[in-house]
Amino acid sequence: MSGEIDKSMAMLATALEKEERGRDFYRDAVSKCTNQLGKDIFKALMEEEGIHIKRVRMIYDSLHSGKAWSGEWKSLKGTNEKLHELFQQRMIKLGPKVKAESNDVQALDIGLGMEQGAIDFYEAELERATETIERDFIWCMIGEERIHYETLADMKFYFTNPESWFVEHEHHGLDGA
Repeated sequence: MSGEIDKSMAMLATALEKEERGRDFYRDAVSKCTNQLGKDIFKALMEEEGIHIKRVRMIYDSLHSGKAWSGEWKSLKGTNEKLHELFQQRMIKLGPKVKAESNDVQALDIGLGMEQGAIDFYEAELERATETIERDFIWCMIGEERIHYETLADMKFYFTNPESWFVEHEHHGLDGA
């Protein structure tokens, strides 16, 4: 069993590094973003990564002290489980006239790459996990990282082509169709 704990602790150490890099990136993006909606999204994602860090540290510390996997990490809920829907509502309120600088779009691209990297990492770890509670943790992280990715992808679409974003999200139909 010690070998499994060692593998879990190694996974958690790598996860912690990824989550800390994500939090630091989003913190930096908040300060550099020229658009308030972008700042808000990056701030929310920074907070989400902070919760991920707390979860990972909680589990790591527990395993390091000789305890088994537990569900304590479930007490640390994301700041907004409906992050994607919240920001879609904000985008609809703002309308199609939002301007984004190229640096804002570049930050979205970097964020997308980071989130996809996190998804890939957790999916690979899911195949290795043997404990049910460990698998639950990894599934939770995959789900939240996917929401982060979807939110960033939607934001990029909105920033680069707001008119098309509105056509797609307002579900306009054709007369007579």
